[in-house]
Amino acid sequence: MLVLLPPSEGKATGGSGSPLDLGSLSLPGLGAARAEVLDQLVSLCSGDEVKAAEVLGLSEGLRGEIAKNAALREAGTRPAGEIYTGVLYDALGLATLPPAARRRAERSLLVFSGLWGAVRIDDRIPSYRCSMGVKLPGPGALGSYWRTRTPMADVLPEAAGNGLVLDLRSAAYAAAWKPKGAVAERTATVRVVQSKIVNGVEKRSIVSHFNKATKGRMVRDLLTAGADPSGPGELVEALRGLGYVVEAAPPERAGRAWALDVVVTEL
Repeated sequence: MLVLLPPSEGKATGGSGSPLDLGSLSLPGLGAARAEVLDQLVSLCSGDEVKAAEVLGLSEGLRGEIAKNAALREAGTRPAGEIYTGVLYDALGLATLPPAARRRAERSLLVFSGLWGAVRIDDRIPSYRCSMGVKLPGPGALGSYWRTRTPMADVLPEAAGNGLVLDLRSAAYAAAWKPKGAVAERTATVRVVQSKIVNGVEKRSIVSHFNKATKGRMVRDLLTAGADPSGPGELVEALRGLGYVVEAAPPERAGRAWALDVVVTEL
């Protein structure tokens, strides 16, 4: 099982570990692309601060992120699983996973990133600020860059192997790689839907906080249970066995991913 996660906008401060070693990161086929994006980001943030803030979409209160980006090559690192914070990662609780579940997380979880393309949770990276929606000088729009101008289309299917791909990315990060063909048929996307009874009638809505927290808990439960579904159908059964209310149907056309709705009534 390969689980695709979005990063978090908020990140932990840089670590005390050795500076970044691009060659040590997982998915080495993305190395040249990572180096290009890193070079352009550091160059941008080492120059005109006003321009850098505009390109990165930073408010006045986040101007400190520019200096942090400018120093990425020298900054201390820590595992990506410690860098990424926020609702999804709080619910996932990597630091408190039992040892066996933690090992499964290191094999299974892949975090997408505007800067790195994708990393595993034990890859050591510095804290940074660069979303997939950024348009950098040189690479251009990063979602398009990772999708069309890098080996992502070769590297990710190889990482997926013959197993399930559980795609929990937000739309901006899903743009960087879209499973196709046989890989798509083994892929499941998840939408979290909140159900409320209003005047005796069920009303459903999509709420961001519910979405992130539920996805984090869901991944944690799968890892802790040792679940290893080989395809979307088995994933549905595994989630139902863990107490989740899941609505799903196979796609009508070949080469398409399954779309799952996880229905929740409270956080």
